[in-house]
Amino acid sequence: MEAEIMRLMVTRLAAAIGFLLLAAPLLADAPVARKVPRVGFLAGSTPHPSPRTNAFITALRDVGYVEGQNVAIEWRASGGRAERVPDLVLELVRLNVDVIVAVDNPSIAAAQKATRTIPIVMVLATDPVNMGFVASLARPGGNTTGLTNQGADLQGKGLQLLKEAIPSASRVAVLWNPAEPGRRAHAREAEVAARVLGLHAQLVGAASPGELDSVFTTMGRERPDAVLVQPSHANFLHRARIAELAARHLLPTMGWSAETVEVGWLMSYGPNIPSLYRRAAYYVHKVLKGAKPTDLPVEQPTKFELVINMKTAKALGLTIPPSLLLRADRVVE
Repeated sequence: MEAEIMRLMVTRLAAAIGFLLLAAPLLADAPVARKVPRVGFLAGSTPHPSPRTNAFITALRDVGYVEGQNVAIEWRASGGRAERVPDLVLELVRLNVDVIVAVDNPSIAAAQKATRTIPIVMVLATDPVNMGFVASLARPGGNTTGLTNQGADLQGKGLQLLKEAIPSASRVAVLWNPAEPGRRAHAREAEVAARVLGLHAQLVGAASPGELDSVFTTMGRERPDAVLVQPSHANFLHRARIAELAARHLLPTMGWSAETVEVGWLMSYGPNIPSLYRRAAYYVHKVLKGAKPTDLPVEQPTKFELVINMKTAKALGLTIPPSLLLRADRVVE
């Protein structure tokens, strides 16, 4: 009886080994499951989808990453509420994303506080060296690299164009957001640039959307010749409200992106924002392929655009010089 049981066990073992030998070639040819990289995307005022984030998605696809197929993207946006940013970053860290795309200064600052190991790609960093985000543009150091939205003499160029549009201008209000990190330095730069151009600049702070009405009422009473609005995610998020208040008080406004002119601001001068989002995808690609942020220099914008809203100019009773219109990259009628 024992011999019979032993013979049966040997037979079954031989059959199992034979099956494994036959299956081995099939198993060798089976695809090996690979980890799908996960990207955390943290924005201040532009949730996905939008023209900006679509530019990022398109550029990722150009380098071989398709969302939902071979890359996962965790989209987060604070809706202009800076107090939400730290919690959103912690969500991404807990998800163990492979890289964090932090769009603006509040997002970058929060991401750096939350992690020193997950790579961080900046998109619209303002003054990243003085803010301490990177050691230098050429050698960022640490876990952060990417792009800055500030080119050399951007403040001066914007004010120069504003003075060309309104030759009689002598007093300019500089609207900035003191609640966001890195904004004061550029407001001060605008002050210095204004003096060089023979303009008197007055810094006007609005730390929250609720302050915009009173700020514009004050400016309407004091009658500056124009308002230079500084970049901030709050100012961008409430750009339509700013356009409405500027129109009510007959104040020409100068912005930093085409989206501000599209809602009624008079002019804008600044980098092409979608192009920065596209370049951010390049950095993400490099990081996912193993590059270290410290070895990827921070890029400054190379393409700037002037946009003018002629409907707003007419409503304000302004005649834009033809020479300036000819230099505009885009005219909104």
